[in-house]
Amino acid sequence: MNSTVSQFNYGMITPVVAFLMACAGAALGLRCTTRSVRMGAQGRRGPWLTLGAICIGSGIWTMHFIAMIGFTIDGASIRYDMALTFLSLGVAVAVVLLGVFIVGYRGTSPLTLGVAGVVTGAGVAAMHYIGMYGMKFAGHMSFDPVTVGLSVLIAVTAATAALWAAVSLHTLASAAAASVIMGVAVTGMHYTGMAAMSVHVDAGSRVQGQSSMDLLFSLIPMVGGPIVVLVLAAVIVMFDPDMLVGNDPVQNIQGQGQEPEAASVADTRPTASWPSL
Repeated sequence: MNSTVSQFNYGMITPVVAFLMACAGAALGLRCTTRSVRMGAQGRRGPWLTLGAICIGSGIWTMHFIAMIGFTIDGASIRYDMALTFLSLGVAVAVVLLGVFIVGYRGTSPLTLGVAGVVTGAGVAAMHYIGMYGMKFAGHMSFDPVTVGLSVLIAVTAATAALWAAVSLHTLASAAAASVIMGVAVTGMHYTGMAAMSVHVDAGSRVQGQSSMDLLFSLIPMVGGPIVVLVLAAVIVMFDPDMLVGNDPVQNIQGQGQEPEAASVADTRPTASWPSL
């Protein structure tokens, strides 16, 4: 039989906290990728791009899981498959890492940005639906394909904007604004994907797995890793004056009467305008 679901079992606490986590991951990721773009030697970009991708991917995954804590199904107990839950985290970080590396080394031409955005957005959507598939209860789920398509479109759009912002926005104010927009987009993608789902419950059946709160406590050691990364990234931003205030090392060199090599300037200063289609 069809069952009623609720996305807000704890009121607005879970969506607000989920949104804030998405914004925090995006903000730290943007500042790390900004630092990578400013590195003169491309060989030193990798660690910064990786840290930025981990921040963004961890923020997206944490947003998804916190939002799912508020999800309930009338007449059914929800359990979670640990392996699929871990897999969804790995997918989130991996696809963001791939997209960030593409634009970090190839730039933001329309073709490059489009390919990276589609790959990353589709991966973020896959993370969401892998996490949903890992949700076990006495019954089954069905999805409206039109709404699913809309959620994927939102994910691709958000990913494309995020990747462009990651290598194009250098000031603290612009990065903060982009982080809020990204937080709205990925949280909206999550709840759009949830709206696509219909639940059919088989009364009296039992399923194996862990409840959302049991899973939360069991995930604390693993979640501690991404949290430590986010904290370390925040410390880096706080103690790196150039990253905090948005100073451009290339402009500083020119202001002192020195002429950097043309290739170095081209490598370290991608355009801050939206690429024309």
